Amino acid sequence: MSRILRSITKDGSAVCFATDSREIVEEARTIHHTTPTISAALGRTLTAASLMGITLKGEKDSVTLRIQGNGPAGTILAVSDSHGNVRGCVNNPLVDLPLNARGHLDVSGAVGREGNLYVVKDLGLREPYSGSVPLVSGEIAEDVTQYFARSEQIPTACALGVLVDTDLHIRAAGGLLMQLLPMADEAVVSQLERNVAALPDVTAMLDSGLSLQDMTARVFAGMEFEVLDEIPTAYRCHCSREFVERTLLSLGETELRRLAEEQEVTEITCHFCEKSYHFTAKELESLLQSALEDKENC
Repeated sequence: MSRILRSITKDGSAVCFATDSREIVEEARTIHHTTPTISAALGRTLTAASLMGITLKGEKDSVTLRIQGNGPAGTILAVSDSHGNVRGCVNNPLVDLPLNARGHLDVSGAVGREGNLYVVKDLGLREPYSGSVPLVSGEIAEDVTQYFARSEQIPTACALGVLVDTDLHIRAAGGLLMQLLPMADEAVVSQLERNVAALPDVTAMLDSGLSLQDMTARVFAGMEFEVLDEIPTAYRCHCSREFVERTLLSLGETELRRLAEEQEVTEITCHFCEKSYHFTAKELESLLQSALEDKENC
């Protein structure tokens, strides 16, 4: 089961969110039939969104990460609710590249080193909060770190990783999000910087059997901390036939009539879960008629 562990130093100077997202990333790989390189790119984005989602306060809040780089992967999208449940998609799931110079999956090459990371937070207000930053490397963790520094002015360190096994299944996936809280003193800042610099790769820690609390202890080495809670997370799509009906109605009367006239059956496929919904011409006409009647009765 995927999960997020939330912890805080006892002096209240820093927080750490640690996640094992292997099942989330494996579910995404299964749905989208991603190559190893794209499994890593999409998996890191999903993991980052899940970690950012858990920082939201409202029950119905959500955060969307959209990465638009100049690489062959195209747009990568991930959406998380405030419980860290996440869904996502990528334009080109079949892109694969040779290993990079370090012998790792070339996520940066797939994403691109030029482009932008866009973050949209729906906090239940009239307008959602949105921010964007240029990509730093296309490795995603560095880009998320830059987003927090430039758009939210929160000193943050982010580490993300996806390890793909030889049979293409996800062997390990996870992430760490560390943030300084207001009034953190210089000694704490220096200690955290040293600790973060000494961290092994996230997937190396998970693959070796370290628990989320073990990983957090490495982040907070030399400091006392307490675990706040551990939250189960999942790959979760919220699509439904009713949602698709509302989407079809948003196309407008002219477009809906055109679909009913030109196609015996209209198929709508969810980008996040690949579930297909089918509407006959008669069902589209009935849907439109009901909408027009509701409008007249208002």
